Amino acid sequence: MTIYQHLPHPHITARHAQGPVKVADQLSQGNAITRFNTKVAILVTRAVGSMWCAYAFALFDLISLPDAIRGGAASVVSWVAQTFLQLVLLSVIMVGQNVQAAASDKRSEATFHDASATLHEVAHLQSHLAAQDVLLTRIAEQLGLDPVPVIDTPSDGEAAERNLSG
Repeated sequence: MTIYQHLPHPHITARHAQGPVKVADQLSQGNAITRFNTKVAILVTRAVGSMWCAYAFALFDLISLPDAIRGGAASVVSWVAQTFLQLVLLSVIMVGQNVQAAASDKRSEATFHDASATLHEVAHLQSHLAAQDVLLTRIAEQLGLDPVPVIDTPSDGEAAERNLSG
């Protein structure tokens, strides 16, 4: 007989089955048209979101620089703001976002593994406590005491959460 009976939260099993969330997991899984559109969007995003594209845009923009210089200071400012910065920074910003997304995926995976390790350790602690419960029950019996079992009953909030997730 154990004094304590642990009831694991259902989210633990679901979390192990699902694994960490990654950016690639957010891709559309809909009908053929949606999947095609997603693939085209990813292809274009990868192409435009590269430093090579930023370099190509910069070279392309330099074609109109001589005309902007001949137009005076206002034309140069307009060229920098409306032509050069918009095209070149678009690609550079997308490269930065790709780097940030990759870092986010790594953090998500590390957090997932940390949580899994913590749950593993907690499970071992529960086993250790169960073994102690057996010894305490024997001691209580030898002293003529009747230990009362304690069952891990969720609070109202936890019960509601289990009903929603289960």
